[in-house]
Amino acid sequence: MPYVMSAQPRTKLGRRAKTELKERRIPAVLYGAGVESRPISVGRSEFIKLYNTAGQSALIDVTVGSEAPVKALIKELQLHPITTYPIHIDFYQVRMDQEIEADIPLVFIGESSAVKNDGGTLIKSMDEVAVRCLPGDLPHEIEVDLSKLVTFEDAITIGSLVVAKGVEFIDDLEQTIATVARPMTEDELKALEEVQVGDVTAVKTEAEEKKEAEAAAEAAEGGAAEGAKDAA
Repeated sequence: MPYVMSAQPRTKLGRRAKTELKERRIPAVLYGAGVESRPISVGRSEFIKLYNTAGQSALIDVTVGSEAPVKALIKELQLHPITTYPIHIDFYQVRMDQEIEADIPLVFIGESSAVKNDGGTLIKSMDEVAVRCLPGDLPHEIEVDLSKLVTFEDAITIGSLVVAKGVEFIDDLEQTIATVARPMTEDELKALEEVQVGDVTAVKTEAEEKKEAEAAAEAAEGGAAEGAKDAA
């Protein structure tokens, strides 16, 4: 599926960026290896719609003004801390003949029989993996088939994932992505409950500790006063 994004060059920077945000445009920068960095802006609603489908792992045809489109990735996205709207974007222009590195999201499919039939708990250790490949071979997502987790001893690793030819994993191939933990026995659950009850009983609130400290200080002061009176 082709992803396209129209942009406009930015000639005024600084405070102008705030004006663009008010106009529902997002300040951005387009850069790349051997490419001069240039400030641009994109429409907010158009970008959000694109990002919800393309994410940061798909090539985008970015067209600046009336220029020819260039291939780019969303390298970095800054969000407003309150509204969570995008406030700045870094587009990285790629060369189709040079390998790039990118984090690809994992999509979990299927169901583990160790979970469904044996009451285990699915443990996911990763939600994305780093790959290296030519831009044209970049996968949008990588599927993880949970049906391979038949027993509690089974594990899905990076090396067991299926990807197209030309895609190389950067991380350790033995790194675990998903496993299934055994259900706890009645004895283990009972022991856990006892530990939790003991911990709760042993915990003193800050107010209680402060009250006890004040009482101890008053007692000490009272004892010192009595001692001074007797000495007199």
